[in-house]
Amino acid sequence: MDALDCLMTRRSIRKFTKEPVDPELIQAALAAAMAAPSAGNARPWHFVLTTDRALLDRVPDFHPYAAMTRQAQAAILVCAEPALEKYPGYWPIDCAAATENLLLALHAQGLGAVWTGVYPDQPRVEGFRKLLGIPGTIIPHSFVPLGHPDMPSGRVDRFQAERIHRESW
Repeated sequence: MDALDCLMTRRSIRKFTKEPVDPELIQAALAAAMAAPSAGNARPWHFVLTTDRALLDRVPDFHPYAAMTRQAQAAILVCAEPALEKYPGYWPIDCAAATENLLLALHAQGLGAVWTGVYPDQPRVEGFRKLLGIPGTIIPHSFVPLGHPDMPSGRVDRFQAERIHRESW
């Protein structure tokens, strides 16, 4: 799949088959996530990979938009360690870039995934801290349930020329 096809056909996948996910595909997607740009090249991210069914099934107890986790074969929690920042305050942007790279890499390999927001919703942040033993110095940012898609996905034209402003507003 070429880069533009990957960008234009990626969709949020919320239904998954029961087929196990090859760990090498997840490893490749994590490598792509870590290749994301970050302010000052600080790379303030950490990733918690979860495949434990009991843990995955508990996520919807505190995250109201993560019901699909009960079908997912794995999930990745993208976290930040602000102490690693070169330019304080940019970690949410850095983690967002890593999350998007993760989603695109999963899609490019034929997997489906969905970005579920965590930060700055404190009940979600604390829910993940408790469930996965996240230290207080680490901030959960986004949660990505993943697996083999069990729903259609295709190209949708979302281009809006009226949103482009040239030279000034």
